[in-house]
Amino acid sequence: MADQTTGLLSIGDFSRMTFLTVKALRHYHDVGLLAPARIDPHSGYRYYRPEQVGPARLIRRLRDLDLPVEEVRAVLAAPDEDARDRVIAAHLDRMSRQLRQTQDAVDSLRRMLTGEERIAVVHRDEPAALTLAIRGTEDSESVVSWWIEAFTELHRLLRVSGVERTGPDGAVFPTEFFTEGVAELVAFVPVTQVPPLPGRVEVVERPAAHYAVASYDGPMVDLDAAYSAVGRAVTEQALAADGPVVERYLPVGDPEDLLAHRTEVCWPVTGPVSAH
Repeated sequence: MADQTTGLLSIGDFSRMTFLTVKALRHYHDVGLLAPARIDPHSGYRYYRPEQVGPARLIRRLRDLDLPVEEVRAVLAAPDEDARDRVIAAHLDRMSRQLRQTQDAVDSLRRMLTGEERIAVVHRDEPAALTLAIRGTEDSESVVSWWIEAFTELHRLLRVSGVERTGPDGAVFPTEFFTEGVAELVAFVPVTQVPPLPGRVEVVERPAAHYAVASYDGPMVDLDAAYSAVGRAVTEQALAADGPVVERYLPVGDPEDLLAHRTEVCWPVTGPVSAH
């Protein structure tokens, strides 16, 4: 009930008005999100002001959306509605990405269960090549943004310099990237000649190599199916060789649309080998 002398609400009434349990209210007090207006020094009872109902309901909504406590605190402390809305919008964007990732994972699992993963493996010999390249030490969280930035920069250099390419884009993935979760990666473009090199672009001479190759054109979440197919084929034929896996990216439309491509997973093998 309300404290008749002060107009404050008991924690029970406040709980009923906000759908927040007493345990939750005590927790939000402990973490600094919602302090009672008054705590009785003798009984320890907590009392709240009626105007605290709105912030309490907002806290419950935000926590239902898994907004971290620190960000809830930022919302409550925001100097204006724009600042508050920016924090909430950023979190909603993160939730939307997580929902998409979850849906992708669900769809991928369904494809696995229905046996839709059928990827052919062929063998190919690649000659030595002159390439323009960008290196970066990356992990699974940063690799996509690094990949996009690196190829955007390399493509820009080709346009500005007029240098012609001799093959599709590629990237080198050492074993450590998969076993340790982080490694130095190399994004490269094969070219006919070397233009003046800006910034972090360098020349890399790629050696001739022999590969087992799985071609994949589908959601990124299922790219591991191509790795599994080619790795299994190499193991069954006892052809494994030392060296990193190389991905090659073949455009399937606008060549300047980095994401519109078919991926070739090139696994090093002993060779030369005949067609398979």
